[in-house]
Amino acid sequence: MLTLADLTALNQSQAIVIYTGWERHALVGSDIRLSCSFFSWRWTSEDVTFSWTYRPDGSRDSISIFHYTGGVPYVDNKGPFRDRLEFVGNPGRRDGSILLKNLDFSDNGTFTCDAKNPPDIVGRPSSVRLLVFEKVPIQAGVITGAIIGVVLGLLVLIVAIYYLMRFLVARRVFNLSVRSVPGLCPAALCQPGLQ
Repeated sequence: MLTLADLTALNQSQAIVIYTGWERHALVGSDIRLSCSFFSWRWTSEDVTFSWTYRPDGSRDSISIFHYTGGVPYVDNKGPFRDRLEFVGNPGRRDGSILLKNLDFSDNGTFTCDAKNPPDIVGRPSSVRLLVFEKVPIQAGVITGAIIGVVLGLLVLIVAIYYLMRFLVARRVFNLSVRSVPGLCPAALCQPGLQ
């Protein structure tokens, strides 16, 4: 049975849910926005914090690259993004997004965002994987959409041909039946040489 102290402790801190994309693709030399937002049952606190870490591909260690607290953004001035990272979020709207500039192949890796909205400080950080390419590959969704579009187009074409054939056959049968009934056929159409 819960005591009064347990109930007040539950009310003081609730879970925060953090959202990022799952995977982002970008071209060498381009800029990319990595989005991070959160859901909390509380109003956005003045003490809201955002932290971003980066783990390069093939590495086990994460590097802290950005921290926002007390209304001030702090960018790592020694790491791989020292002159290429900009805070573009809006903490009042629960947005802790960052912009990475002039991407290179060495930027491939996993970026993790963590947010705290005191007293909501319990939550799991969210990660997004960045893949930098010379040319962005065609994604499976584009290929699937093209295949579905072609199949639907062929289906519409087949149905249109089917109904056109039915119409032409019905018109031919009607013309033949009109010619076979005396008195219904106009004299110009019912001449023996026209059949």
